[in-house]
Amino acid sequence: MSVAQTIIPIFLLILLGVAMHHWFGMREDFWPQLERLIYYVFFPALLFNSLSHFKIDLGAAMPMLIVAMLYMLAGIALGYAAKFLFHAPSKVFAATFQSSFRFNSYVGLAIAGGMHGQDGLAAIGLLMGFMVPVANVAAVLALARHSESHWLKEILSNPLILSTASGIAVSFSGLELPVLLNATLGLLSQASLPMGLIAVGAGLRLQGLHSHLGTLWYGVVIKLLVLPAIAWGLARAFGLSGVYFNIAVLMAALPVSTVSYVLARRMGGDGDTIAAQVMLSTLLAALTLPLWLLLMGL
Repeated sequence: MSVAQTIIPIFLLILLGVAMHHWFGMREDFWPQLERLIYYVFFPALLFNSLSHFKIDLGAAMPMLIVAMLYMLAGIALGYAAKFLFHAPSKVFAATFQSSFRFNSYVGLAIAGGMHGQDGLAAIGLLMGFMVPVANVAAVLALARHSESHWLKEILSNPLILSTASGIAVSFSGLELPVLLNATLGLLSQASLPMGLIAVGAGLRLQGLHSHLGTLWYGVVIKLLVLPAIAWGLARAFGLSGVYFNIAVLMAALPVSTVSYVLARRMGGDGDTIAAQVMLSTLLAALTLPLWLLLMGL
């Protein structure tokens, strides 16, 4: 029942986003603007607010960070292996390479908060601060031959990285934020997750479901089943427990990020196949995520 109470509302909001996109008559340019607002305002406010109020013990969190980096590297290696297994066109490989290691932060934050409250949000925010740069660098480098984007500038100006670093700095400094600022950040944080999940649903696309099937399903299976299994084994090997164990495995089990599609389109990769991977992994995660949460004993 606790797993159902955590998972079902999240996927109901995603389905609401699907319904709003198709049946509410909103202009097509509304959704990219909403995603931009969430990405640059609401989501960073949530990360900063969670981390700035969390007493971070890097010594205790370090094994979780090491585990996350190891399975991220495993995901990158498995994604690269698809090039030799399926011999997809270069634009398809460059776009779908991301699917084995990029994670949907909106879904992750919503579940982490449902599992462990503020401690869960802070732990996953800390993980994201370390993993987002690695994921972005790997994805951008794979797509670089199709674009003239300045990848280093994109990494350094990433709002998720900046808000995470700022939140960690405030936490370590021991500074108390003004009451009015805390209240404002709290309101922005409350809005971020439901809006983010609705945007995920609105962003699901049907293109690419019938092309490059080997590459398509390989990335989905790696992301939803293989990578979390690797994370589980590494977390056990490093002695993780409690919130750190659960968040490490959860991060690995998340569906493919919708940002993967946006990045692929912007940098000249094949958007259709990665769009299909985002959609399939998001819908199938409604089945696989409860499995992983049940195995955690939640």
